[in-house]
Amino acid sequence: MIKVVRGNPTPEELAAALTVVRARAAATTAAASDASSGGSALPGQWADPGRIARRARHVPGPRAWARTYWPG
Repeated sequence: MIKVVRGNPTPEELAAALTVVRARAAATTAAASDASSGGSALPGQWADPGRIARRARHVPGPRAWARTYWPG
């Protein structure tokens, strides 16, 4: 809820202020969506297997093959 505490805004000024508030809310929602792709998922999205593919994969180094041998 938005309340004007001082002054008497015109309908155009009030509409402009509400547009800014709505744009800020949309940006916050988009930022939360982007953050979920970085590892901190929203509660409803934590089990989504598609979020794993959004992160960059680890690329093994040039000598990684030498550490994969298990004598048996």
